[in-house]
Amino acid sequence: MSRLHRSRIADFQEVLGEPTVALGKLRDLCFSGERPRGILLNYLPLEKALWSSLLKKQRDLYSQFLKEMIIQPGIAKANLGVSREDVTLEDHPLNPNPDSRWNTYFKDNEVLLQIDKDVRRLYPDMAFFQRPTDYPCLLILDPQNEFETLRKRVEQTTLKSQTVARNRSGVTNVSSPLKTPPNSLSEYEVLPNGCEAHWEVVERILFIYAKLNPGIAYVQGMNEIVGPLYYTFATDPNSEWKEHAEADTFFCFTNLMAEIRDNFIKSLDDSQCGITYKMEKVYSTLKEKDVELYLKLQEQNIKPQFFAFRWLTLLLSQEFLLPDVIRIWDSLFADDKRFDFLLLVCCAMLTLIRDQLLEGDFTLNMRLLQDYPISDVHLILKKAKELQDSK
Repeated sequence: MSRLHRSRIADFQEVLGEPTVALGKLRDLCFSGERPRGILLNYLPLEKALWSSLLKKQRDLYSQFLKEMIIQPGIAKANLGVSREDVTLEDHPLNPNPDSRWNTYFKDNEVLLQIDKDVRRLYPDMAFFQRPTDYPCLLILDPQNEFETLRKRVEQTTLKSQTVARNRSGVTNVSSPLKTPPNSLSEYEVLPNGCEAHWEVVERILFIYAKLNPGIAYVQGMNEIVGPLYYTFATDPNSEWKEHAEADTFFCFTNLMAEIRDNFIKSLDDSQCGITYKMEKVYSTLKEKDVELYLKLQEQNIKPQFFAFRWLTLLLSQEFLLPDVIRIWDSLFADDKRFDFLLLVCCAMLTLIRDQLLEGDFTLNMRLLQDYPISDVHLILKKAKELQDSK
């Protein structure tokens, strides 16, 4: 460990060792690459004496969410094979009433299948999310509980959709379940009972979030936001943070989504809080910082929607390797105007490849912007800070 690194750790421990955390000092440290996300995402208060009781309260609350939204509905569904009391004249599987428990169950399954599809391919370049967690959720995996888990729901729903298909003329085709189509569940190793992969934990977090936020539910891309947060907690050197990574990630993700959820709501795209406004802000900032490059992109009709939509909506999580994404987020969350700083990071990414963009044609430039060539995030953050200080 270098002397500089030891010095930074000592500074960090000094700030967190105070009864009340000095937020300004903490932001300065985090901007350089430390990550007490719980504070910066408004999960933990600055008064350390309150941490223990608040964490217990929030973790107990998350356990209650699991019981109400996964375990209890799972018990009810599992009991249907024994008792048909849930199937009545008023409520049955074909009931179109929006208030029907069956209708809700089937709609939840649609959301769950989309979440499942997305989280299974989360950061495919690293094995972490496919590995078993050291702290599987005992509430879910307790062998005494006989209920339909999310894993079983996905397996059964996928099996039904694969084996029974209705063509456009109304004829129902029943295919053999032994002939599994490509891109199906069989491509992924399913861990034995009593174990669960990290992606299954992420799936549960997103499902609970969707249930608690029906107005937005789940939108593709949220998996890319929750992934780095969960990875940070689940790999923390402190075993307590590791053990409670699921609950703590859920609340940090919920708080972060409260700040960026407008990016995922299509009806708000063209409003002042929507993603279109923010993409245009990238170009207006670029015009202010580098008018020559701005005019070149305008001349080639390269719209910010072609690349900045993904950059902004997913907080650059698809542009870099996971450790580099986390490093960018350290600085992003440490800045008190973090999403203004995100615009500057985007501008920095453009100006750092300005020579290639000024020389390239439309096709080459689109390739550069959609597959960003610079991997040194420290260089990008340094340039963004320079742009910020030049105001």
